[in-house]
Amino acid sequence: MKRLMSALILAAASCATSPNLDKSFSDIGASAELKGVLFADRSHDYSDIDLTIYEGRLMLTGTMKSEDGRKQLIDNAWKAKGVDQVIDEIIVGDGTTLGQGFEDSRIDATLRARLIGDGDVKAGQFKASVSKGTVYLLGVTGSDADLAAALDIARSISGVDKVVSHVLVKPL
Repeated sequence: MKRLMSALILAAASCATSPNLDKSFSDIGASAELKGVLFADRSHDYSDIDLTIYEGRLMLTGTMKSEDGRKQLIDNAWKAKGVDQVIDEIIVGDGTTLGQGFEDSRIDATLRARLIGDGDVKAGQFKASVSKGTVYLLGVTGSDADLAAALDIARSISGVDKVVSHVLVKPL
């Protein structure tokens, strides 16, 4: 019963971030399926990888120790039903240090709070991932002004080295 309740809460929270309910449920399924594929694939260490999905667009961030691992991750990503696009932001190199992981978590929490707190930005149109001080934004927004405001918020957070946008601007 607790698992069912947790799944329903997760589904409701995820649905709140997308204007398209069908795509939200598809995103949840694709994310779960891909996590299962990665868990079963013991050929590489995927522990420093973040999966961010929004309306069928899957963004991969984090680090892989080898180029072969990065390629395998991308191949696995395409196996998930509901993934229409794979956005590769994987860095090949050393994993994230514990200190950097804490800093990335702080940046992520600050960004989410500021997006929600800003009355001009529709926070539900954006998903974010932070890796080694770089903020990656994914989503769909209705105007260039909304995107510019979200980018400004991300850039204003201390510790952010770079902001990369994979946000589409289109009528909602």
